[in-house]
Amino acid sequence: MAINKNSNTFTFLFATGLVVVFGSLLAIAAEGLKPFQKENLRQKKMLDILTSMGIEAERSQAPELFQTYNKQRILLSSTGEVISSLEGDIDPLNAEDAFNVDIKKEYRNFRGDDASKRRYPMFMFEKEGETLYVVPMVGTGLWGPIWGFMALKDDLNTVYGATFDHKTETPGLGAEIRTPQFHAQFPGEMIYNTNGDFVSIEVTKGASGPDNKHAVDGITGGTITSDGVDEMIRRTLTVYQPYFESQKSLSSL
Repeated sequence: MAINKNSNTFTFLFATGLVVVFGSLLAIAAEGLKPFQKENLRQKKMLDILTSMGIEAERSQAPELFQTYNKQRILLSSTGEVISSLEGDIDPLNAEDAFNVDIKKEYRNFRGDDASKRRYPMFMFEKEGETLYVVPMVGTGLWGPIWGFMALKDDLNTVYGATFDHKTETPGLGAEIRTPQFHAQFPGEMIYNTNGDFVSIEVTKGASGPDNKHAVDGITGGTITSDGVDEMIRRTLTVYQPYFESQKSLSSL
């Protein structure tokens, strides 16, 4: 039986076949690329953490450097209690390894009454004989998610460094939170006042100055994003207060 290649039926079947074939090829390619995508994300996360401590490296160098400096990976509950504390190699299948916790998913999936289900990672490093604690954080900017890493010195008060990033903030405005100029304001700032009270670090226009160790200048024209960073820092560090206080008590013994 001859096939009428000019018929609508043939055209429909041919187009359907092409869609099935190319769709299958794309699905296979996407599945094959998943391990590479996961590894790129893992390396990017390590690189961002290292950057918050002032360690510059290529992405491919991040895993080795992370393992060299990292001494402990701590996972806390929303009440500041320790869920796990691990050392050594990272097991990508261990859900209680702090490194494997996706803080963006925790923030997105657990809101309102479920916020108490969030888990909070923290990473302890040794750099040039100094102990540093890196706290990941996530929040909301003007157009979408914002996130960052803040490194604290061993007094769990003084900021050693910080880095922030975003997904869809406005170039030249809110997107400036990812610039070295914005990050450079944080080293030396303090999250406790002289009375030992937690005050966080305020991100607002005109609040910073050489005498104010608890504030940095927000982004000009990016008020909502600056407010998002301010809220993100305060909310996140508040959760870590019980752990910070317990560590300070131990060090004073």
